[in-house]
Amino acid sequence: MARLFGTDGVRGLAGGVLTAELAMTIARAAATVLAPNVDGVRRVAVVGRDPRVSGTMLSAAVSAGLTASGVDVIDVGVLPTPAVAYLTAEYGAALGVVISASHNAMPDNGIKIFAAGGHKLDDDVEDRIEAALDPEERSRKDARPLDATGAAIGRIELAHDAAARYIEHLAASVSYRLDGVTVVVDCSNGAASVVGPEIYRRAGATVVAINAEPDGININHGCGSTHLEGLQKAVVEHGADLGIAHDGDADRCLAVDASGSVVDGDAIMTVLAIAMRDAGQLIDDTLVATVMSNLGLHIAMREAGITLRTTAVGDRYVLEELRRGGFALGGEQSGHVVLPAIGTTGDGIATALRLMERMARTGRSLADLASAMRTLPQVLINVRVSDKVAVASAPSVSDAVATAERELGESGRVLLRPSGTEQLVRVMVEASELDVATRLAEELAGRVASV
Repeated sequence: MARLFGTDGVRGLAGGVLTAELAMTIARAAATVLAPNVDGVRRVAVVGRDPRVSGTMLSAAVSAGLTASGVDVIDVGVLPTPAVAYLTAEYGAALGVVISASHNAMPDNGIKIFAAGGHKLDDDVEDRIEAALDPEERSRKDARPLDATGAAIGRIELAHDAAARYIEHLAASVSYRLDGVTVVVDCSNGAASVVGPEIYRRAGATVVAINAEPDGININHGCGSTHLEGLQKAVVEHGADLGIAHDGDADRCLAVDASGSVVDGDAIMTVLAIAMRDAGQLIDDTLVATVMSNLGLHIAMREAGITLRTTAVGDRYVLEELRRGGFALGGEQSGHVVLPAIGTTGDGIATALRLMERMARTGRSLADLASAMRTLPQVLINVRVSDKVAVASAPSVSDAVATAERELGESGRVLLRPSGTEQLVRVMVEASELDVATRLAEELAGRVASV
């Protein structure tokens, strides 16, 4: 039986794979694992969502499952994922739930769960929740009853102060005013549409907001962090200093400099790591990133005297390494950047604030700051296979990888990674020259496909 949880919660077509019934069942299982009523004390859960049309249905189902299990629900409405994580800790809740499919198109939706304190779940906790979905597991003597009754049934409270609390939290984290910085913000018609521009204005920036009118249907539609063309054009048209692109739930941030050139997550981490090193805030002068970060980031960090630790793909693994080592900065090329001093998960708005603070404090342009990293050509080919694990470990594939690595030496690298959700093997090659990266990637993809 396939694992229900992926790299970022449970995600799928709303009403298709992800039904109201499944959402309710997941909520009950999460309550069993994360909010057991063993001492007579009523537990609390925070529930928030992005504005996509299926969000109200799934939020209602999750709230029903939680209250049926005797858990009180604080409904914070439409807010970014990092806001729900923050409020889970702020309200002293036993868990938090976000109804969002992040950067996915509108028909999809998802369920992300935070433990107490606003922390993402470890694999073993997700496994326990999946086990609790099994009726036989739920019927064991030491499991909670399926439903509460009478006065034990949970209540739902609307949190009218939730957005204000999150705005105040991020506003208080700003250490240098953004007066004089003009920014175009693409809110992706998502959860950042209200709080994002408001926070940037509170910090002193002049803000031009685009794609900030969510109607439930237009989230991520030709806009946001997966479609930067409109933001690039708007930055140039408005003569802005930079552009910021969020995804549907605002846990990521990509940027555009004044000329319209893209500044990805690796370049953003380069700027922030150097800034934090200079301020003495980069614990052990260490940055945490995934194996998918560009080799250019490795080179830039080495030149800056900063140690780069790498993890498996997924911001949850970055978070685990940050917590394990007590480090102060980590993230992904996709724009998930984690600043543990501010929040427990990736926060696109907090990331953008830090990026603009560096610009305002130094008086340097984003292009100048980002030039500390040179992105090496990177070619990624997805190869569909029948058995991704067997193919990735085949001797013929290992030999081909070794041959490519010998050719590249220290000027490039090769990464073969089975997909976490599909029967695919992802072949990635980086090299100093695009034609070399393309040739080697195609050769390796052909070898993978022939196994």
